[in-house]
Amino acid sequence: MNLSRRMAATAVLATAVAGTVALTPQASAAATAAYNGVCGSGYKVVNSAPIGTKGTVFLTYNSAKGKNCVVTVRNTTGKAVPMFAYLYVQGADESAEDGGAYTSYAGPVYGDGRGKCVDWAGGIDNQSTWTYGSNCAALKAHRVTKGW
Repeated sequence: MNLSRRMAATAVLATAVAGTVALTPQASAAATAAYNGVCGSGYKVVNSAPIGTKGTVFLTYNSAKGKNCVVTVRNTTGKAVPMFAYLYVQGADESAEDGGAYTSYAGPVYGDGRGKCVDWAGGIDNQSTWTYGSNCAALKAHRVTKGW
């Protein structure tokens, strides 16, 4: 992992408490959160992952622009809680992230992902989901879900 990726991952998780790690398959379970369209016109959902019982992180792609976008959406709007959205385009040496206390969603964050694998993640309060090596043709991604 290069330095900027390590720094970004550390910054995103800086407010979190160490927790249990469980590997889960790439297939997503049904979630109640729906993509809210905040990435903008032309972005279509290409992948998603539940964040425990709290919401869903969505990976979108705009084929005309060649850009990916990630947004984390809560199942229900409520009191502001720590949330984040994270995107890293493999080989780009930089990542995009948005984190803070939000009432409904975190993000959007963007990266130029045309023809590249992406790592993406989202977190809500004390739960997070990380997907590595995703959406790059025949390569199989793996997902790490954390809760504490």
